[in-house]
Amino acid sequence: MQIAVYGSGYLGTVLSACLADFGLPVTCFDENIQRIGALAREEVPYFEKNLKDVVRRNVRTGRLGYSSDLQRPMNRAKVVFVAEDTSPTIEETALRLAKLGHDDQFLVISTPVPVGTAARIEKRVKELGLKITIVSHPLFVTDGCAVEDFNWPDRILLGTTSTQAVNEIKSVYRPLVMRGVPVIVTSFQTAELAREASTAYLATKISFINELASLCEHVGADAVDLALALGLDKKISPRCLQPRAGFGGAFVEGEMESLSQLAANNGVSLKVLAAAREVNRSLCDRIVEKISGAIETLEGKQVALLGLAFKPNTNSVAASSSIMLAKKLLNCGAKVRAYDPAALEDARHELNGSVQYCDSAYAAAEGGDALVVSTGWPEFRTLDYDRIRKSLRRPVIVDTKNILDATRLRSLGFQYVGLGRGV
Repeated sequence: MQIAVYGSGYLGTVLSACLADFGLPVTCFDENIQRIGALAREEVPYFEKNLKDVVRRNVRTGRLGYSSDLQRPMNRAKVVFVAEDTSPTIEETALRLAKLGHDDQFLVISTPVPVGTAARIEKRVKELGLKITIVSHPLFVTDGCAVEDFNWPDRILLGTTSTQAVNEIKSVYRPLVMRGVPVIVTSFQTAELAREASTAYLATKISFINELASLCEHVGADAVDLALALGLDKKISPRCLQPRAGFGGAFVEGEMESLSQLAANNGVSLKVLAAAREVNRSLCDRIVEKISGAIETLEGKQVALLGLAFKPNTNSVAASSSIMLAKKLLNCGAKVRAYDPAALEDARHELNGSVQYCDSAYAAAEGGDALVVSTGWPEFRTLDYDRIRKSLRRPVIVDTKNILDATRLRSLGFQYVGLGRGV
């Protein structure tokens, strides 16, 4: 079975590489000659856990190929995935590909799109007299664990009325189907709404525990233990129920805005989602207040920021709370020295020259009035904090992800400040 994936951005790179890892012949294609050429040379421009290894393995076995020629992949493939990172031109792209395709082909829309997109594409395809079958198939992968999410999904969601399309796509995902991953077949609109609703629910869950973390600080409770107690309730589950400095990512804010706009256009008020977004926006101010409270004032003070990516194991800084925090610290008159294992280059585009970038956590801490852990990279847990204490001007640590051992750090002489820790 020949598979084609249109899109050489983040989503298309993950999808094409992981499908090839199933043993299928896959061609990743689009018009971006420079990016296609780089991927063909095994140069993956995205820092994503295990992704480079998957690309390298499948390019070298010949299962994964790259092409800037649109016609040839469309001629050969039975199933064509459209997997661009953004959706402004998705309808035009889908129509262009449909015109290059053939009647017994399946055009699978995996690009994150607003509700109603697939239905409009199908209508326009029929108006042109084309018989290619349109399928809505949102992917639920997240930066930093996209390969893992793809290989161990909670479900496979298909928006289509075509039984043949369901059977073909099940064949593509046979390793997952044989493992028992549920396949949900529904309408275009439900499949599209499921992705945005999933993002909105996650935002609400994170915002809820972050609000409770603030309460914990006032009543002497510990938000980390509280999250564990709540998460072990089978009705809730522990994943993503951890107090932290907000949520972000390339798709999250756009999807929440799209869902909010869809509701507004239909006269529906999503008050819970609006409140969750407001809680998320206010978290950065709360962190700034914590830092300022620990060192009296931010004006003229030097803050060491560990982490700029929106989460560990990715170089993405899209909607990153760490980037927002850096900007707010600068606006308050602080000087910021920052380190991130993977996101420094992307961060430079967001922060320009306003931040001093360092090549290690130890360099960032040198002479600082406070050390702020803003992204939960695992390596930050194993730093030599005795060395860092000697490097800092003041032994203050603000742990916005609650990943450090507070008891140990206090025994080393640090003033430790977490989120919702109560003590």
